[in-house]
Amino acid sequence: MGEYVDWVSENNEVLAVVPREQMRRQRLRHRAVFVVTVDGQDRVVVHQRAAWKDVWPSAWDVCFGGVLSAGETWEVAARRELAEEAGLDDVLLAPLGGPFAFRDDQVCLLGQAYLVRTDEPVVARDGEVVAVQHVARSQLLGWSLTRAVCPDSLHCVLPLIVMG
Repeated sequence: MGEYVDWVSENNEVLAVVPREQMRRQRLRHRAVFVVTVDGQDRVVVHQRAAWKDVWPSAWDVCFGGVLSAGETWEVAARRELAEEAGLDDVLLAPLGGPFAFRDDQVCLLGQAYLVRTDEPVVARDGEVVAVQHVARSQLLGWSLTRAVCPDSLHCVLPLIVMG
């Protein structure tokens, strides 16, 4: 059938359950989760997205994450996305910020960010991640200015990382 997501109001109230394709096509507000992964040397694990992604293909990101399925909680989605994209299971999620709103010409979302500290290696399981780097938190802002970075993470989550 396809994936279904919650179309939500500015107040995070479910308006309807819609197919993901409709959410993308009509740029409906939906929930998304962002998981910042930091290693023991205070480096952020950044990654490049696959070229086939429906938004921001081949862009770099400072977070693992994605769209919540219909009825899914923030934490369940964070754990699912981290396992799918980074191969990281059984980690401690710490709230980082949110919910926050982001809107541009491609997406409209409410987001929640989490922080994970681990030295476990990232293993891209689902093909969404094509490259991984570790960037010192103190160098992250400069790093982000030298490449295309997902704008939702750049505007909503990067300030939380740099300030933290």
